[in-house]
Amino acid sequence: MAPRLEQYRNKRRKGHTPEPIPSVTLASTEGHGDTFVVHEHHARNLHWDVRLERDGRLISFAVPKGLPTEPGTVRLAVRTEDHPLEYSTFSGEIPKGEYGGGHMSIWDRGTYETLKWGESKVSIVLHGERVHGKYVFFRTRESDWSVVRSDPPDDPEWTPIPSLLKPMLAVTGSLPDPEEDSDWAYEFKWDGVRALARVEGGRVTLFSRRGDDITGIYPELRALGEDLGSTQAWLDGEIVAFRDGRPHFATLQGRINAGAQKARRLSQRSPVTYLVFDLLHLDGHSCMGLPYWQRRNLLEQLDITGEHWRTPPSFPGAGRAVTEAAAEQRLEGVVAKRLDSPYRPGERSVDWRKITELRTLEVVIGGWRQGRGRRSDTFGSLLLGIPNDGRLQYIGQVGTGFDEDALHALTSRLHRLERRTSPFSEALPKDRTSGAHWVSPRLVGEVAFKSWTDDGRLRAPTWRGLRPDRDPEELAR
Repeated sequence: MAPRLEQYRNKRRKGHTPEPIPSVTLASTEGHGDTFVVHEHHARNLHWDVRLERDGRLISFAVPKGLPTEPGTVRLAVRTEDHPLEYSTFSGEIPKGEYGGGHMSIWDRGTYETLKWGESKVSIVLHGERVHGKYVFFRTRESDWSVVRSDPPDDPEWTPIPSLLKPMLAVTGSLPDPEEDSDWAYEFKWDGVRALARVEGGRVTLFSRRGDDITGIYPELRALGEDLGSTQAWLDGEIVAFRDGRPHFATLQGRINAGAQKARRLSQRSPVTYLVFDLLHLDGHSCMGLPYWQRRNLLEQLDITGEHWRTPPSFPGAGRAVTEAAAEQRLEGVVAKRLDSPYRPGERSVDWRKITELRTLEVVIGGWRQGRGRRSDTFGSLLLGIPNDGRLQYIGQVGTGFDEDALHALTSRLHRLERRTSPFSEALPKDRTSGAHWVSPRLVGEVAFKSWTDDGRLRAPTWRGLRPDRDPEELAR
Protein backbone atom coordinates (compact mmCIF):
# COMPACT_ATOMS: atom_id res chain seq x y z
CA MET A 1 0.00 0.00 0.00
CA ALA A 2 1.23 3.52 -0.79
CA PRO A 3 2.70 5.15 2.30
CA ARG A 4 0.10 7.90 2.62
CA LEU A 5 -2.82 5.45 2.27
CA GLU A 6 -1.19 3.51 5.08
CA GLN A 7 -1.56 6.63 7.21
CA TYR A 8 -5.28 6.72 6.36
CA ARG A 9 -5.82 3.13 7.51
CA ASN A 10 -3.76 3.55 10.67
CA LYS A 11 -5.92 6.48 11.83
CA ARG A 12 -9.24 4.63 11.45
CA ARG A 13 -10.76 1.59 13.11
CA LYS A 14 -12.93 -0.64 10.98
CA GLY A 15 -16.34 -1.12 12.55
CA HIS A 16 -16.01 2.05 14.63
CA THR A 17 -16.46 4.56 11.81
CA PRO A 18 -18.72 4.52 8.71
CA GLU A 19 -15.84 5.81 6.55
CA PRO A 20 -14.69 3.49 3.75
CA ILE A 21 -11.64 1.43 4.71
CA PRO A 22 -10.63 -0.62 1.66
CA SER A 23 -9.07 -4.00 2.32
CA VAL A 24 -6.84 -3.84 -0.76
CA THR A 25 -3.21 -3.03 -0.20
CA LEU A 26 -2.75 -0.88 -3.29
CA ALA A 27 -4.23 2.40 -4.48
CA SER A 28 -7.14 2.01 -6.88
CA THR A 29 -6.63 1.97 -10.63
CA GLU A 30 -10.34 2.40 -11.43
CA GLY A 31 -10.64 6.20 -11.11
CA HIS A 32 -10.99 8.74 -13.90
CA GLY A 33 -7.89 10.64 -12.84
CA ASP A 34 -9.42 14.13 -12.94
CA THR A 35 -12.18 14.27 -10.32
CA PHE A 36 -12.31 16.30 -7.12
CA VAL A 37 -14.55 16.55 -4.10
CA VAL A 38 -14.80 19.18 -1.35
CA HIS A 39 -16.11 17.96 2.00
CA GLU A 40 -17.54 20.32 4.61
CA HIS A 41 -16.27 18.85 7.85
CA HIS A 42 -17.88 19.90 11.14
CA ALA A 43 -15.21 18.39 13.36
CA ARG A 44 -13.81 20.04 16.49
CA ASN A 45 -13.12 23.03 14.22
CA LEU A 46 -15.09 23.58 11.02
CA HIS A 47 -13.01 23.21 7.86
CA TRP A 48 -13.27 22.12 4.26
CA ASP A 49 -11.34 19.14 2.87
CA VAL A 50 -10.30 19.56 -0.76
CA ARG A 51 -9.55 16.14 -2.31
CA LEU A 52 -7.97 15.74 -5.76
CA GLU A 53 -7.88 12.39 -7.54
CA ARG A 54 -4.33 11.45 -8.56
CA ASP A 55 -2.58 8.11 -9.05
CA GLY A 56 -5.56 6.14 -7.75
CA ARG A 57 -6.07 8.04 -4.50
CA LEU A 58 -7.36 11.38 -3.23
CA ILE A 59 -4.66 13.94 -2.42
CA SER A 60 -6.19 15.91 0.48
CA PHE A 61 -5.85 19.41 1.91
CA ALA A 62 -7.76 20.71 4.94
CA VAL A 63 -8.66 24.38 4.38
CA PRO A 64 -9.94 25.95 7.65
CA LYS A 65 -11.78 28.87 5.98
CA GLY A 66 -12.66 27.18 2.69
CA LEU A 67 -11.43 27.97 -0.78
CA PRO A 68 -11.04 31.73 -1.28
CA THR A 69 -13.43 33.46 -3.67
CA GLU A 70 -11.41 36.67 -4.17
CA PRO A 71 -8.33 36.56 -6.42
CA GLY A 72 -5.15 37.12 -4.46
CA THR A 73 -6.62 36.03 -1.12
CA VAL A 74 -4.28 33.51 0.53
CA ARG A 75 -5.61 30.95 3.00
CA LEU A 76 -4.03 28.24 5.07
CA ALA A 77 -4.18 24.72 3.59
CA VAL A 78 -2.99 21.76 5.69
CA ARG A 79 -1.74 18.74 3.76
CA THR A 80 -3.37 15.68 5.29
CA GLU A 81 -3.13 11.95 4.60
CA ASP A 82 -4.20 10.65 1.19
CA HIS A 83 -7.70 9.13 1.08
CA PRO A 84 -9.02 6.18 -0.94
CA LEU A 85 -11.11 6.96 -4.03
CA GLU A 86 -14.18 5.53 -2.29
CA TYR A 87 -14.12 8.57 -0.01
CA SER A 88 -15.28 10.81 -2.88
CA THR A 89 -18.89 9.64 -2.30
CA PHE A 90 -18.76 9.51 1.50
CA SER A 91 -20.94 11.66 3.76
CA GLY A 92 -22.17 10.99 7.25
CA GLU A 93 -21.44 11.21 10.95
CA ILE A 94 -18.00 10.19 12.18
CA PRO A 95 -18.53 9.11 15.81
CA LYS A 96 -17.23 11.28 18.60
CA GLY A 97 -13.90 10.00 19.87
CA GLU A 98 -12.87 8.70 16.47
CA TYR A 99 -10.32 10.50 14.32
CA GLY A 100 -12.05 13.50 12.68
CA GLY A 101 -15.22 12.97 14.68
CA GLY A 102 -18.13 15.13 13.46
CA HIS A 103 -20.46 15.54 10.51
CA MET A 104 -19.00 15.21 7.02
CA SER A 105 -20.96 16.30 3.94
CA ILE A 106 -20.15 16.80 0.27
CA TRP A 107 -19.99 20.55 -0.39
CA ASP A 108 -18.97 20.33 -4.05
CA ARG A 109 -17.64 17.91 -6.59
CA GLY A 110 -16.60 17.88 -10.24
CA THR A 111 -13.53 17.61 -12.44
CA TYR A 112 -10.28 19.54 -12.58
CA GLU A 113 -7.49 20.36 -15.01
CA THR A 114 -3.86 20.08 -13.95
CA LEU A 115 -1.70 23.06 -14.94
CA LYS A 116 1.29 22.08 -12.79
CA TRP A 117 1.88 19.36 -10.23
CA GLY A 118 5.12 19.52 -8.30
CA GLU A 119 6.51 18.79 -4.85
CA SER A 120 5.90 22.32 -3.61
CA LYS A 121 3.27 23.71 -6.00
CA VAL A 122 0.00 22.38 -7.39
CA SER A 123 -1.84 24.57 -9.92
CA ILE A 124 -5.31 23.44 -11.03
CA VAL A 125 -8.57 24.65 -12.57
CA LEU A 126 -11.70 23.40 -10.77
CA HIS A 127 -14.95 22.75 -12.64
CA GLY A 128 -17.53 22.03 -9.96
CA GLU A 129 -21.16 22.77 -9.29
CA ARG A 130 -20.25 25.56 -6.85
CA VAL A 131 -16.58 26.26 -7.53
CA HIS A 132 -15.16 27.31 -10.89
CA GLY A 133 -11.71 28.79 -11.17
CA LYS A 134 -7.95 28.53 -11.02
CA TYR A 135 -6.35 27.69 -7.66
CA VAL A 136 -2.75 27.26 -6.61
CA PHE A 137 -1.70 25.19 -3.58
CA PHE A 138 1.85 26.05 -2.63
CA ARG A 139 4.25 25.06 0.13
CA THR A 140 5.24 27.99 2.36
CA ARG A 141 7.59 26.15 4.68
CA GLU A 142 8.74 22.58 5.00
CA SER A 143 5.37 21.33 6.25
CA ASP A 144 2.99 24.26 5.68
CA TRP A 145 0.82 24.90 2.64
CA SER A 146 -1.45 27.72 1.49
CA VAL A 147 -3.99 28.12 -1.29
CA VAL A 148 -4.76 31.17 -3.42
CA ARG A 149 -7.26 31.86 -6.17
CA SER A 150 -5.36 33.22 -9.15
CA ASP A 151 -8.18 34.25 -11.50
CA PRO A 152 -11.27 36.43 -11.01
CA PRO A 153 -14.70 34.80 -10.61
CA ASP A 154 -16.54 34.29 -13.91
CA ASP A 155 -19.64 36.07 -12.54
CA PRO A 156 -19.56 39.64 -13.95
CA GLU A 157 -21.71 40.90 -11.04
CA TRP A 158 -19.48 39.38 -8.36
CA THR A 159 -18.19 41.84 -5.75
CA PRO A 160 -15.83 41.16 -2.83
CA ILE A 161 -17.34 41.15 0.62
CA PRO A 162 -16.80 44.56 2.30
CA SER A 163 -14.43 44.68 5.25
CA LEU A 164 -16.72 47.03 7.22
CA LEU A 165 -20.28 48.37 6.95
CA LYS A 166 -22.35 50.76 9.06
CA PRO A 167 -26.02 50.11 9.90
CA MET A 168 -28.98 51.96 8.43
CA LEU A 169 -30.89 53.86 11.12
CA ALA A 170 -34.56 54.69 11.65
CA VAL A 171 -36.24 57.98 12.48
CA THR A 172 -38.79 58.37 15.25
CA GLY A 173 -42.24 58.60 13.71
CA SER A 174 -45.84 57.54 13.77
CA LEU A 175 -47.74 54.65 12.25
CA PRO A 176 -48.25 55.09 8.47
CA ASP A 177 -51.76 56.09 7.43
CA PRO A 178 -54.15 53.15 6.79
CA GLU A 179 -54.22 53.83 3.03
CA GLU A 180 -50.40 53.45 2.97
CA ASP A 181 -50.32 50.36 5.17
CA SER A 182 -49.77 47.93 2.27
CA ASP A 183 -46.55 49.79 1.33
CA TRP A 184 -44.89 48.94 4.64
CA ALA A 185 -43.71 45.92 6.62
CA TYR A 186 -43.63 45.90 10.41
CA GLU A 187 -41.17 44.34 12.85
CA PHE A 188 -41.12 44.34 16.62
CA LYS A 189 -38.58 46.74 18.11
CA TRP A 190 -36.17 44.77 20.26
CA ASP A 191 -34.68 46.35 23.37
CA GLY A 192 -31.04 45.43 22.80
CA VAL A 193 -27.80 46.48 21.14
CA ARG A 194 -27.46 46.88 17.38
CA ALA A 195 -24.83 44.64 15.79
CA LEU A 196 -23.70 43.79 12.27
CA ALA A 197 -22.20 40.38 11.56
CA ARG A 198 -19.63 39.61 8.85
CA VAL A 199 -19.61 35.89 8.02
CA GLU A 200 -16.89 34.35 5.89
CA GLY A 201 -15.18 30.98 5.85
CA GLY A 202 -17.38 29.63 8.64
CA ARG A 203 -16.28 32.43 11.01
CA VAL A 204 -18.30 35.37 12.26
CA THR A 205 -17.11 38.83 13.32
CA LEU A 206 -19.55 41.08 15.17
CA PHE A 207 -19.38 44.86 14.89
CA SER A 208 -21.04 47.55 17.00
CA ARG A 209 -22.93 50.44 15.47
CA ARG A 210 -19.77 52.52 15.32
CA GLY A 211 -17.64 49.72 13.88
CA ASP A 212 -15.91 48.24 16.96
CA ASP A 213 -15.22 44.50 16.97
CA ILE A 214 -17.42 43.09 19.76
CA THR A 215 -17.11 39.39 18.91
CA GLY A 216 -15.26 38.59 22.15
CA ILE A 217 -18.06 40.02 24.30
CA TYR A 218 -20.56 37.46 23.00
CA PRO A 219 -18.72 34.11 22.67
CA GLU A 220 -22.00 32.17 22.41
CA LEU A 221 -22.58 33.80 18.99
CA ARG A 222 -19.33 32.53 17.42
CA ALA A 223 -20.98 29.30 16.31
CA LEU A 224 -23.27 31.28 13.99
CA GLY A 225 -20.41 31.27 11.48
CA GLU A 226 -20.13 27.50 11.61
CA ASP A 227 -23.91 27.22 11.33
CA LEU A 228 -23.80 29.17 8.05
CA GLY A 229 -20.88 27.10 6.78
CA SER A 230 -19.44 28.42 3.52
CA THR A 231 -22.06 31.17 3.16
CA GLN A 232 -20.44 34.57 2.82
CA ALA A 233 -22.68 37.32 4.20
CA TRP A 234 -23.17 40.60 6.06
CA LEU A 235 -26.11 40.48 8.49
CA ASP A 236 -27.85 43.23 10.44
CA GLY A 237 -29.63 42.61 13.71
CA GLU A 238 -30.02 43.22 17.42
CA ILE A 239 -28.31 41.44 20.31
CA VAL A 240 -30.91 40.89 23.03
CA ALA A 241 -30.91 39.40 26.53
CA PHE A 242 -34.20 37.75 27.42
CA ARG A 243 -35.69 37.35 30.87
CA ASP A 244 -38.99 35.52 31.32
CA GLY A 245 -39.42 35.52 27.56
CA ARG A 246 -39.09 39.28 27.12
CA PRO A 247 -36.10 41.51 26.25
CA HIS A 248 -34.39 42.81 29.39
CA PHE A 249 -31.95 45.65 28.72
CA ALA A 250 -30.61 45.72 32.28
CA THR A 251 -29.43 42.11 31.94
CA LEU A 252 -27.70 43.00 28.69
CA GLN A 253 -25.81 45.80 30.44
CA GLY A 254 -23.74 43.24 32.32
CA ARG A 255 -22.55 41.87 28.99
CA ILE A 256 -21.79 45.12 27.15
CA ASN A 257 -18.75 46.06 29.25
CA ALA A 258 -17.51 42.58 30.16
CA GLY A 259 -13.92 41.52 29.55
CA ALA A 260 -13.16 38.27 27.73
CA GLN A 261 -12.97 36.08 30.84
CA LYS A 262 -16.13 37.50 32.39
CA ALA A 263 -17.92 37.33 29.03
CA ARG A 264 -17.29 33.58 28.87
CA ARG A 265 -18.82 33.11 32.32
CA LEU A 266 -21.81 35.32 31.55
CA SER A 267 -22.43 33.55 28.24
CA GLN A 268 -23.35 30.50 30.32
CA ARG A 269 -25.31 32.34 32.99
CA SER A 270 -26.95 35.10 30.93
CA PRO A 271 -26.77 34.10 27.25
CA VAL A 272 -27.86 36.51 24.55
CA THR A 273 -29.77 35.99 21.31
CA TYR A 274 -28.87 37.59 17.98
CA LEU A 275 -32.06 38.60 16.16
CA VAL A 276 -31.18 38.97 12.46
CA PHE A 277 -33.53 41.23 10.50
CA ASP A 278 -31.64 42.26 7.35
CA LEU A 279 -29.16 40.99 4.76
CA LEU A 280 -26.58 43.34 3.24
CA HIS A 281 -24.28 41.03 1.25
CA LEU A 282 -24.60 37.43 0.13
CA ASP A 283 -22.06 35.19 -1.62
CA GLY A 284 -20.31 37.80 -3.72
CA HIS A 285 -23.32 40.03 -4.32
CA SER A 286 -24.33 43.23 -2.57
CA CYS A 287 -27.96 43.19 -1.43
CA MET A 288 -28.09 46.82 -0.32
CA GLY A 289 -29.59 48.08 -3.58
CA LEU A 290 -32.40 45.51 -3.44
CA PRO A 291 -35.79 46.50 -1.98
CA TYR A 292 -36.48 45.52 1.60
CA TRP A 293 -38.98 42.78 0.68
CA GLN A 294 -36.42 41.05 -1.55
CA ARG A 295 -33.68 41.23 1.08
CA ARG A 296 -36.09 39.67 3.57
CA ASN A 297 -36.88 36.81 1.17
CA LEU A 298 -33.18 36.07 0.73
CA LEU A 299 -32.61 36.29 4.48
CA GLU A 300 -35.40 33.84 5.26
CA GLN A 301 -34.00 31.38 2.72
CA LEU A 302 -30.80 31.25 4.80
CA ASP A 303 -32.88 29.71 7.62
CA ILE A 304 -30.91 31.37 10.41
CA THR A 305 -32.20 29.35 13.35
CA GLY A 306 -30.16 28.22 16.33
CA GLU A 307 -29.94 28.23 20.09
CA HIS A 308 -28.63 31.81 20.17
CA TRP A 309 -29.76 33.29 16.84
CA ARG A 310 -32.89 33.51 14.75
CA THR A 311 -34.74 35.67 12.25
CA PRO A 312 -37.75 37.36 13.87
CA PRO A 313 -40.89 37.73 11.73
CA SER A 314 -41.78 40.65 9.50
CA PHE A 315 -45.44 41.50 8.87
CA PRO A 316 -46.31 43.31 5.60
CA GLY A 317 -49.39 45.54 5.73
CA ALA A 318 -50.27 44.81 9.36
CA GLY A 319 -49.32 48.01 11.17
CA ARG A 320 -52.20 48.27 13.60
CA ALA A 321 -52.17 44.58 14.54
CA VAL A 322 -48.40 44.50 15.12
CA THR A 323 -48.53 47.70 17.19
CA GLU A 324 -51.29 46.30 19.37
CA ALA A 325 -49.39 43.01 19.78
CA ALA A 326 -46.25 44.90 20.83
CA ALA A 327 -48.21 46.80 23.47
CA GLU A 328 -49.87 43.61 24.69
CA GLN A 329 -46.50 41.86 25.03
CA ARG A 330 -44.98 44.98 26.66
CA LEU A 331 -42.32 45.24 23.96
CA GLU A 332 -40.49 48.49 23.27
CA GLY A 333 -42.41 49.25 20.10
CA VAL A 334 -42.51 48.65 16.35
CA VAL A 335 -40.26 49.48 13.40
CA ALA A 336 -42.04 50.21 10.12
CA LYS A 337 -39.99 49.65 6.96
CA ARG A 338 -41.04 50.68 3.47
CA LEU A 339 -41.21 47.56 1.30
CA ASP A 340 -39.43 49.12 -1.67
CA SER A 341 -36.65 50.80 0.37
CA PRO A 342 -32.98 49.99 -0.34
CA TYR A 343 -30.47 49.64 2.49
CA ARG A 344 -28.58 52.89 3.08
CA PRO A 345 -25.54 52.08 5.28
CA GLY A 346 -24.68 54.71 7.85
CA GLU A 347 -27.76 56.83 7.08
CA ARG A 348 -30.84 57.65 9.12
CA SER A 349 -33.74 57.29 6.68
CA VAL A 350 -37.45 58.14 6.72
CA ASP A 351 -37.99 54.77 5.00
CA TRP A 352 -37.58 53.21 8.44
CA ARG A 353 -39.72 54.49 11.30
CA LYS A 354 -39.49 53.49 14.94
CA ILE A 355 -42.84 53.79 16.70
CA THR A 356 -42.76 53.57 20.47
CA GLU A 357 -44.37 55.09 23.52
CA LEU A 358 -41.09 54.70 25.41
CA ARG A 359 -39.04 57.84 24.92
CA THR A 360 -35.33 57.24 25.15
CA LEU A 361 -32.34 59.54 24.76
CA GLU A 362 -28.60 59.05 24.50
CA VAL A 363 -26.85 61.41 26.90
CA VAL A 364 -23.35 62.37 28.02
CA ILE A 365 -22.33 62.18 31.68
CA GLY A 366 -20.82 65.48 32.85
CA GLY A 367 -20.71 64.91 36.59
CA TRP A 368 -22.13 63.14 39.62
CA ARG A 369 -23.34 63.82 43.13
CA GLN A 370 -22.42 61.79 46.20
CA GLY A 371 -24.88 59.13 47.30
CA ARG A 372 -26.39 58.80 50.77
CA GLY A 373 -27.41 55.90 52.96
CA ARG A 374 -26.82 52.56 51.25
CA ARG A 375 -25.38 54.43 48.28
CA SER A 376 -22.93 56.51 50.30
CA ASP A 377 -19.96 54.71 48.74
CA THR A 378 -21.19 55.33 45.17
CA PHE A 379 -23.09 58.18 43.54
CA GLY A 380 -26.60 59.42 44.18
CA SER A 381 -27.27 60.87 40.72
CA LEU A 382 -25.59 61.64 37.43
CA LEU A 383 -25.53 65.09 35.85
CA LEU A 384 -26.43 64.78 32.18
CA GLY A 385 -25.95 66.77 29.03
CA ILE A 386 -26.16 66.63 25.26
CA PRO A 387 -23.69 68.08 22.75
CA ASN A 388 -24.88 71.36 21.23
CA ASP A 389 -22.72 73.42 18.87
CA GLY A 390 -19.57 71.81 20.22
CA ARG A 391 -20.52 72.40 23.87
CA LEU A 392 -22.27 70.28 26.49
CA GLN A 393 -25.77 71.50 27.31
CA TYR A 394 -27.17 70.53 30.73
CA ILE A 395 -30.51 68.66 30.57
CA GLY A 396 -30.98 67.31 34.10
CA GLN A 397 -29.94 64.49 36.38
CA VAL A 398 -30.88 60.86 36.85
CA GLY A 399 -30.77 58.87 40.08
CA THR A 400 -32.93 55.79 39.40
CA GLY A 401 -32.54 52.64 37.32
CA PHE A 402 -29.16 51.48 38.68
CA ASP A 403 -28.52 48.02 40.11
CA GLU A 404 -25.66 47.36 42.52
CA ASP A 405 -23.26 46.13 39.84
CA ALA A 406 -23.90 49.20 37.67
CA LEU A 407 -23.45 51.57 40.61
CA HIS A 408 -20.02 50.26 41.56
CA ALA A 409 -18.74 49.73 38.00
CA LEU A 410 -19.82 53.21 36.93
CA THR A 411 -18.46 54.86 40.08
CA SER A 412 -15.04 53.39 39.35
CA ARG A 413 -15.09 54.77 35.82
CA LEU A 414 -16.28 58.20 36.96
CA HIS A 415 -13.39 58.52 39.41
CA ARG A 416 -10.93 57.91 36.59
CA LEU A 417 -12.49 60.75 34.55
CA GLU A 418 -12.75 63.29 37.37
CA ARG A 419 -11.72 66.91 36.67
CA ARG A 420 -11.87 70.22 38.56
CA THR A 421 -14.15 72.28 36.32
CA SER A 422 -17.67 71.80 35.01
CA PRO A 423 -17.88 70.56 31.39
CA PHE A 424 -21.31 72.17 30.91
CA SER A 425 -21.67 75.28 28.77
CA GLU A 426 -23.88 77.14 31.23
CA ALA A 427 -23.91 77.64 34.99
CA LEU A 428 -26.01 75.00 36.71
CA PRO A 429 -28.60 75.74 39.41
CA LYS A 430 -26.95 75.94 42.84
CA ASP A 431 -29.02 73.05 44.18
CA ARG A 432 -27.42 70.87 41.47
CA THR A 433 -23.83 71.99 41.90
CA SER A 434 -23.68 71.53 45.65
CA GLY A 435 -21.24 68.68 46.28
CA ALA A 436 -20.96 67.93 42.57
CA HIS A 437 -17.99 66.08 41.11
CA TRP A 438 -17.16 66.92 37.50
CA VAL A 439 -15.92 64.45 34.90
CA SER A 440 -14.58 64.71 31.38
CA PRO A 441 -17.59 64.22 29.05
CA ARG A 442 -16.58 60.92 27.47
CA LEU A 443 -19.18 58.41 28.70
CA VAL A 444 -22.42 58.00 26.75
CA GLY A 445 -25.47 56.47 28.39
CA GLU A 446 -29.15 56.04 27.66
CA VAL A 447 -32.15 57.18 29.70
CA ALA A 448 -35.89 56.71 29.38
CA PHE A 449 -38.03 59.73 30.22
CA LYS A 450 -41.63 60.96 30.06
CA SER A 451 -41.21 64.32 28.35
CA TRP A 452 -39.26 67.59 28.20
CA THR A 453 -39.93 70.44 30.61
CA ASP A 454 -40.40 73.98 29.32
CA ASP A 455 -36.85 74.87 30.35
CA GLY A 456 -35.27 71.95 28.46
CA ARG A 457 -34.92 69.41 31.26
CA LEU A 458 -35.77 65.71 31.25
CA ARG A 459 -38.96 64.88 33.13
CA ALA A 460 -38.79 61.67 35.25
CA PRO A 461 -35.68 60.13 33.64
CA THR A 462 -34.62 56.56 34.40
CA TRP A 463 -31.18 55.18 33.68
CA ARG A 464 -31.04 52.35 31.12
CA GLY A 465 -27.31 51.82 30.82
CA LEU A 466 -24.02 52.85 29.24
CA ARG A 467 -23.69 52.87 25.45
CA PRO A 468 -20.05 52.08 24.67
CA ASP A 469 -20.98 51.84 20.99
CA ARG A 470 -21.63 55.60 20.86
CA ASP A 471 -19.30 58.61 20.95
CA PRO A 472 -20.35 61.98 22.43
CA GLU A 473 -19.61 63.62 19.07
CA GLU A 474 -22.28 61.47 17.38
CA LEU A 475 -25.17 62.58 19.57
CA ALA A 476 -27.73 65.19 18.62
CA ARG A 477 -31.01 66.08 20.26
